[in-house]
Amino acid sequence: MTDKSYQQKITVYASPSQVYEALTTGYDHWWTTTKGKSFINEGDRIKFTFAPNVSYWTMQAKTLTPNKRVELECVDANHIMVDKPNSSSIEWLGTTMIWNIEPDGDRTNIHFVHNGLTPELHCYEVCEAGWDMFFVASLKAYLDTGVGTPHTESNQP
Repeated sequence: MTDKSYQQKITVYASPSQVYEALTTGYDHWWTTTKGKSFINEGDRIKFTFAPNVSYWTMQAKTLTPNKRVELECVDANHIMVDKPNSSSIEWLGTTMIWNIEPDGDRTNIHFVHNGLTPELHCYEVCEAGWDMFFVASLKAYLDTGVGTPHTESNQP
């Protein structure tokens, strides 16, 4: 979409296969609950919920290239934010999240772009902070140490 879309890169002490697993079956460990669902095949869908189960996004796997790339498209959204226009609840609809996985010696680089998540959106600041917390900090911690900090009802503001 645009080069203004949210993007970050992290380097982790994990293999490409461990990264791929975290991005297809391990969301409960670093982002939020999937109620045990996983992306196995392209076309699979997972509803990501945020306690107390008001905000959610449903993602569909567009590309699943083992140990190399995961691409998800938001196909349903309900992001409730106080003091924002009602239209902000569906701003993720049609956006895509792309993780490119690249080995780098005993480490792995993960390049992440959330295409369509741009500063023009009402939710941008909240979502930017969220991705910084969940991708940059929690996913990195999960892959480096085995312990991430996913969203739970007990740690919500």
